Amino acid sequence: MDLSVFLKNIAIWTIPALFAITLHEVAHGWVARFFGDRTAEMLGRLSLNPFRHIDPVGTILVPGVLLAIGGPLIGWAKPVPVATSVLRHPRRAMVFVALAGPAANLAMALIWCGVLGAIVHVNGNETLISWIELMCQAGIVVNVVLAVFNLLPVPPLDGGRVLAALLPQRWGSRLEKIEPVGLFLVLGFSVMRWLDWLFEPAFRVIGRVIVALAGPSA
Repeated sequence: MDLSVFLKNIAIWTIPALFAITLHEVAHGWVARFFGDRTAEMLGRLSLNPFRHIDPVGTILVPGVLLAIGGPLIGWAKPVPVATSVLRHPRRAMVFVALAGPAANLAMALIWCGVLGAIVHVNGNETLISWIELMCQAGIVVNVVLAVFNLLPVPPLDGGRVLAALLPQRWGSRLEKIEPVGLFLVLGFSVMRWLDWLFEPAFRVIGRVIVALAGPSA
């Protein structure tokens, strides 16, 4: 591991990653509140302060190790608590609550695209502009990857919660039983590159978007 490269990556990726996981979790809480559950609000989890959402393992340790070894940048925050029993039409509401996180990430990816498209036309300090460009690219990547990763149909990921809510209740309950190990299974598959078939098309699309916005030197 090249320490200078690692520190450079930290400088580029930290802000986009913190925004990505924070707004992902807050979006879950906002939609849950819309459907009648104010648990996240009462616990102060609707805050945009990233320190309220940081999980020492998922937000710091796992992404740091993956960044150091050149693996896919995957992580998670402390899940926003949702009291399913108080939601209006709980099963249907959980579909929207679960999809809110990935939807927020895709919206943020579009915002980073907009910033990247604007910053390349700005004249100024080349070092600062170059750093912002790289951070925008990181923001696009981390948000798209987080959205795709969370849509995998495995509990406790958002896609797993959506699938459990759409299945007949008996099958949905069975699927939910793998939640304690589901995240570790998916992380293992990611590290072993068994999910490349899913992420590689996403990376190709991201690459084309970045080149279109920033030019072939990006």
